[in-house]
Amino acid sequence: MNELREIARTLLTDGTVRVIIGWEDARRGARPVFITDPADTDRLIFDTRCVHNLVTYLNPRRDNVAELGKIGLVVKGCDAKAVAGLLREAQLTRDDVVLIGVRCGGVLEEAELPEAAPLSPENVAPRCYGCDNREPDLVDHLLGESQPEPPRPVMTIDERVAALDAQPLEERWAFWTEQFSKCVRCYACRQVCPLCVCESAWPRRAGRSGSKHRRTRAATSAGTSPAPCISRAAAWTAANANASARSASRSRS
Repeated sequence: MNELREIARTLLTDGTVRVIIGWEDARRGARPVFITDPADTDRLIFDTRCVHNLVTYLNPRRDNVAELGKIGLVVKGCDAKAVAGLLREAQLTRDDVVLIGVRCGGVLEEAELPEAAPLSPENVAPRCYGCDNREPDLVDHLLGESQPEPPRPVMTIDERVAALDAQPLEERWAFWTEQFSKCVRCYACRQVCPLCVCESAWPRRAGRSGSKHRRTRAATSAGTSPAPCISRAAAWTAANANASARSASRSRS
């Protein structure tokens, strides 16, 4: 952690970057922090609660972040893959950012804790199992010691998907209906996604427009429309349920 603070302080002091984006300790665990003063770099932390992918702040739609100046960004191995995605899609040039990579041995699935906790099969984030990038690529500075492989979770992501696929269609429909019922169109899912740069996925609010990303009038009476990725997922689920219903109707007749 001291190594992270030192490199951040150096980058800000010599003017290499204007802002460091990393994590800090907070009441509900680790949270993103923007540091512009070298004296504040002691606030930076890295532990198993640092689950946020900070690459979302490199997204070109975030004009207010770009206005801060050149960014020094702290990334885990999985985060660095998102940087590669932005580079591949020509949404970012490599000279736009200084990447500070931290070697990572996994993070918590539920990270709202007052202090870091060691990883175990019961609390490790399933996405960390089998990670092949614990040492970030593309980075300008690589910090920390080599980390062991994260523990195997009680149920891996593949096992969770397999269990869902094994359910009857009616139960799967009920599952996804419950998931979609939680959506209040807050667009937080799109805000946290570092690769959600498609302008058609931007919120369309009645009577509003932006200088860089124009928003068109909403098609819904609420004045907003859901992100296309959400709409497609809902349509796919509904189509499968309707097909099953038609098949059952033919069988009865």
